[in-house]
Amino acid sequence: MAVTRGFQGRRAADPSRVPPGQYVTRDFPVLSAGPTPYTQLDTWDFTISGAVDEPVSWSWTEFQALPREKVTVDIHCVTKWTKLDMTWSGVALDTILDAAPTQALHALAFSDGGYTTNIPLADLRGGKAWIADEYDGRPLDPEHGGPARLLVPHLYFWKSAKWIRGLDLRTDDQPGFWEMFGYHNYGDPWKEQRYYGD
Repeated sequence: MAVTRGFQGRRAADPSRVPPGQYVTRDFPVLSAGPTPYTQLDTWDFTISGAVDEPVSWSWTEFQALPREKVTVDIHCVTKWTKLDMTWSGVALDTILDAAPTQALHALAFSDGGYTTNIPLADLRGGKAWIADEYDGRPLDPEHGGPARLLVPHLYFWKSAKWIRGLDLRTDDQPGFWEMFGYHNYGDPWKEQRYYGD
């Protein structure tokens, strides 16, 4: 059998990075609950509303002027694929939420197309979440949630809402789209919290 010099075969992923029940893929699958919205940047805005003294909004131009971060993280989808070392750029939720002081404990993310998902506010702070508008050094494709998506890599990927348009800060926890259809309310991949009762 001939072996090309330097060929090592496929390296197995470090198992400490892959949650139980997941497999590693090099692809970036496209999964959506409905048709892909194509939002024009001159009409895009991001709004923090709900349990705040006054709603706060950013146009696309204002959003682009906020301090940016580049992060490399692993993503885990509830459909069992994991993609390692994904590089994103965007604005930390810490930066955005600092502009809207609140006593709320929960957030309901809402998107173009009517999609929603609920996340404890603590999971959006402390360097855990971003509004990402670039993937792999390029503007985020609409199929992957562009012009901007929520990025919460420590939870299953359905919590990283595509086509994000804002957060409704809440004192109570309101289930989002998939949570109302039987998905787990929290979605920790390390605990395999895929569906209600997991």
